[in-house]
Parts: sequence; C-alpha cells; structure tokens
Amino acid sequence: MISVQVNGEPRAFPAGSTIAAMLEGIGIDPRKVAVEHNRSVVPRSTLGTVEVADGDAFEIVHFVGGG
Repeated sequence: MISVQVNGEPRAFPAGSTIAAMLEGIGIDPRKVAVEHNRSVVPRSTLGTVEVADGDAFEIVHFVGGG
C-alpha cells in the first residue's frame, strides 16, 4: 500500500494504482472531476495511465452546473 493526500486527507491505495482507479476506489466518477496531481492539472485523457506514487498529493474538484 502507498500513502497519498487527497484534498488534504491521508488515504492508502494499492501500489501501481492509476489516478482513475484511485478515484473509482473512493467513489468518484473520473468524468465529472478535475484532478490536480502534485500542483499540476492532469489531462483527463491520462487519468487511466498515470500511476499514483507514495507521497503524492491530489486536489479533486467536482464540476458544478448552473447558470
């Protein structure tokens, strides 16, 4: 298991997890959020290929509709 920070909270995930797997593991639909990984925005097209590493920090922002 590896330890990461998600929106300031410590979380543990299996080594080798991708960002998409991490999101699904905490019940978040990867299609409905923007993800910042170590202070860089992650393109949605790479969420399934970028692996989560021990000590990484993530900020996850949900899209909100409105007018």
